[in-house]
Amino acid sequence: AEEVEEMAVIANALCLNIGTLNHVQIESMELAGSMANERKIPVILDPVGVGATQYRTKTAQRLLDRLDVAVLKGNAGEIGVLAGAEAKVRGVDSHGLSGDPVTIAQEYAEAAGLTVAISGATDVITDGKHTLLVENGHSLMGSISGTGCMAASVTGVFAAESKDMVLASAAAFAAFGIAGERSAASARGPGSFKKGLFDELANLTPEDLARATRMRTV
Repeated sequence: AEEVEEMAVIANALCLNIGTLNHVQIESMELAGSMANERKIPVILDPVGVGATQYRTKTAQRLLDRLDVAVLKGNAGEIGVLAGAEAKVRGVDSHGLSGDPVTIAQEYAEAAGLTVAISGATDVITDGKHTLLVENGHSLMGSISGTGCMAASVTGVFAAESKDMVLASAAAFAAFGIAGERSAASARGPGSFKKGLFDELANLTPEDLARATRMRTV
């Protein structure tokens, strides 16, 4: 908590991840988020495991209430819980969402005044008015823990360079998905896939992104 305000000031985007929670981290996230809001730095919130416990759900809602969140990134279950839809979450994994995720995301994004980015087989990114679907990725991405958190961090990188949070989030998801596709092509299993994912993401060029992105509007 002693350094977060100073660190937030020098950042171009702030990604808040509630994966491991305690009162000190919550205080630190609020301090960093408040400073980012003052400096007009985009805040990305990844509400990891929301719905699994009341503590997580209340913490995520508290951050949404107290901070100006630019992008709320989560899986369908996590977003569904925050949107008030019926959803099943076990640990950090989504186990289903009752209703159309596109409609739920659009309605919640418009009501909350932020961009919602749902990761899944088809990613959904919307601010309620503009919606993009991203179809890049590979099934191996679901076999290793942490890919959702990585996607949130990549979203922060793109959000730091654009004022359009829908386009930035969609481009981030596409880049991450393309890296997953490329890593899977030579992977022997989850271990080599994870290592290759980092390499492919680091080596991705703007030309690769433009050529391999599979994205559509709805």
